[in-house]
Amino acid sequence: MTTTSTSPDHQAHQRQGLARQIIILVSSVVAIIAAFIGSGAFFGTPIQQAAGGFLDADSTLIAPGTGAFSIWSVIYTGMLAYAIWQVLPAQRSDLRQVQIGWWVAASLILNAIWIGVVQADLLYLSLPVIALLLIVLCRIFVILRRTTPKNTVEIIVADGAIGLYLGWVIIATTANATAILVAAGFDGFGIAPEMWSTLVLTVASAIGIALAFWGSGRLTPMLALCWGIAWVAIARFTDQPYSPATGVAAIVATVLVVVATIVARVIHHHRARSTEGAN
Repeated sequence: MTTTSTSPDHQAHQRQGLARQIIILVSSVVAIIAAFIGSGAFFGTPIQQAAGGFLDADSTLIAPGTGAFSIWSVIYTGMLAYAIWQVLPAQRSDLRQVQIGWWVAASLILNAIWIGVVQADLLYLSLPVIALLLIVLCRIFVILRRTTPKNTVEIIVADGAIGLYLGWVIIATTANATAILVAAGFDGFGIAPEMWSTLVLTVASAIGIALAFWGSGRLTPMLALCWGIAWVAIARFTDQPYSPATGVAAIVATVLVVVATIVARVIHHHRARSTEGAN
């Protein structure tokens, strides 16, 4: 009699799980190699100098200052930690990892593709790539929100790292879109550039606030998003194009997202305690 542990279906699931784990690990390494190329550390062109320089810190009013991009080191470290953690045998058949695994691999591959597109000076193609990356990360966030992590390690390497990834890509997408508009010669229909930058920051803030309440006040998306917006403020006060109005708008947007996250978190914990008390 064949036992469940050695049945063909079980073996097939194990092989699929192993393939998923390996592909995620390889994808994380590919993303990191692409990042090194994008930094100009190897033979690549630094992102700030590629694609006509339209992604540089002084290219648009919405471009974060150069220091903002150091967050990528944290994100890549977190995603590599996740890739190593999820490749352990205990995660092979874990339902939560099965649900997000292929999406995570897709996000890492899209990340590498975005860098490749920019390296090839295909600025206009970079927007659909990063937009698709944002959609994939939103999908992962939905799954993480609907499921429960097993332990603290999973909270840090899965929810934490992916939350940072999502928060940063939100502001990166807005900066990317703005860069393309500038490259295309968009004149703002005669409206002052500061009005447009304030509008864009308002939209980014609204997304952050919505994410805060929908995500029950999760911290890492807020931290990464606010990091990016705060660096927009720093750049507009200390670099070109100089724009105090945009800097103030960025500060207000940052404060609003932080406050919304704290409020959402308090509400979530209050509801959780009330539910425990009722039980």
